[in-house]
Amino acid sequence: MIALGVKDVKGFMNGMLAGNLFDPFLMIEGMLVVSVTYSFDGHINYDFYPEEERDSVKTYEFQPWSDFKRIALELIKGQNAPILVKFMFMLKPEKAVEMLTKESPEGDFSSLKGLLVSMKYENGAITLTTGTSYDTFVPGHDTDRLWDNNIKKYFSAKGVDLDLL
Repeated sequence: MIALGVKDVKGFMNGMLAGNLFDPFLMIEGMLVVSVTYSFDGHINYDFYPEEERDSVKTYEFQPWSDFKRIALELIKGQNAPILVKFMFMLKPEKAVEMLTKESPEGDFSSLKGLLVSMKYENGAITLTTGTSYDTFVPGHDTDRLWDNNIKKYFSAKGVDLDLL
């Protein structure tokens, strides 16, 4: 697990809310504190959909960020900066498998639940924190290190300048 500081807050927020910076991710949960506080549970409520549509939305357990970001943008935009923005993201499972098997073809990732990154905006600064989630105890931190290195590469490739905190 590592913590990273974002140097260009405005550019990052633009990439997150109006660009494709977090499109490979699912939104697990979030909170926006503006004139009121909004809390989001990213679990998809399959019962909301008619039975004939449920199969088409059962691709993921959580809401893809690409489907949710326009809602977040509408709630954030305005004259005043938000007091707090927090989101927990998980790399889409197929992207996680692709990345991990490319980096470590011999690796056993069967107990991995997700590769996570939390984003927190507060007092004009953004902090990103990485994490991994497993079904069971896993000795060692090889997957954690792979994820930490790859998330830095990902953001760098997207033009995001970061500081290791």
